[in-house]
Amino acid sequence: MSLRVATSLLLALLLICCSPAVAQLPSSQTRAVDALITSYISEHHVPGVSVAVAQQGHVMMAQGYGFSDVENKVQATADTVFRIASLSKSITATAVMKLVQTGKIDLDAPIQKYCPAFPQKPWPITTRELLAHQSGIRDYRNDEETINTRHYTSIHEALTQFASDPLDFEPGTKMHYTSYGYIVLGCVMEGASGTTYDRYMHDAVFGPAEMTATQLDDVFAIIPHRARGYRLSSSGELQNAVFVDISNKPPGSGINSTAHDMGNFVTALYGAKLVANSTLEQMLAQAKTRDGKATIYGLGFFLGGPIGVYKGLKEAGHGGDQQGFSSILYLLPEKQFGVVILSNFEAPNVSLDFIGLSRKIYDIVSAQ
Repeated sequence: MSLRVATSLLLALLLICCSPAVAQLPSSQTRAVDALITSYISEHHVPGVSVAVAQQGHVMMAQGYGFSDVENKVQATADTVFRIASLSKSITATAVMKLVQTGKIDLDAPIQKYCPAFPQKPWPITTRELLAHQSGIRDYRNDEETINTRHYTSIHEALTQFASDPLDFEPGTKMHYTSYGYIVLGCVMEGASGTTYDRYMHDAVFGPAEMTATQLDDVFAIIPHRARGYRLSSSGELQNAVFVDISNKPPGSGINSTAHDMGNFVTALYGAKLVANSTLEQMLAQAKTRDGKATIYGLGFFLGGPIGVYKGLKEAGHGGDQQGFSSILYLLPEKQFGVVILSNFEAPNVSLDFIGLSRKIYDIVSAQ
């Protein structure tokens, strides 16, 4: 036997004996999760769902159910690509805090330091206030703004939708949820990083977290395994969702991802591969208004409202609701536990239902 062959065999044996085992749920728990999800989609006429369960540094389960494309009978899998809607905010916030860690963003400096394209207002706005939805920047005014059909080619172009409008309130005085505020965050990130929002997201989050299928939504691009969106008609029949071009709001609602990738995001977040543990703790602390009142939001994550405390454990996460799609990112940080549920279904309260499903999945996984 040659030295080269012997060396190759030795390396192969080392890989076999020393590689960490792939963690997965016991079969009984997997079957219980399967039964829970299939029952829900059958009862609520959901076309397709993908689920990932992460715990203690591992994606324990990633599975698809139903159809990603009903008309062509394409099965949903863990690698089906969904519009994740406002789950994008948690990912964007993580990327922002990475810039904060490296000293490229001062959370309390006026945003024009990084985004001079956003006009001065009667009061200064900070990056912290953008992250916590305390900026005073308005949200959508009507369905025409929500159901956007215009294609935007840059963050700066997307700013034109609202940048010249007056603020709804003095920044820091209250919380008001706004996807438009997160577009300004994208501008801040570009100024601080010296590159585009898209490029920085790949470099700072998608790459390090091994989110290989995650990208900004593009209605013109050919995206393998992309799910089609659906809704229920007034008579309860499944139909295609209305067309929406979400290039107008990439940082707040414009990311596409898979259950597998989002599971990797959760493990990377807990594993300090994206931001330090102390930074994550800062993100998962309730933001306060100027008068000291705690809100239901941190820096990129909900921490109150429908998400709060479950069985004595503090919850964190984010819902996503968009034309044709609903999703949830659910975290129990004390247990380093997370559930991601992505669907190609639009109906009232679906993302709230997914919080309940996530809690039931935790009960299944934590059962002795």
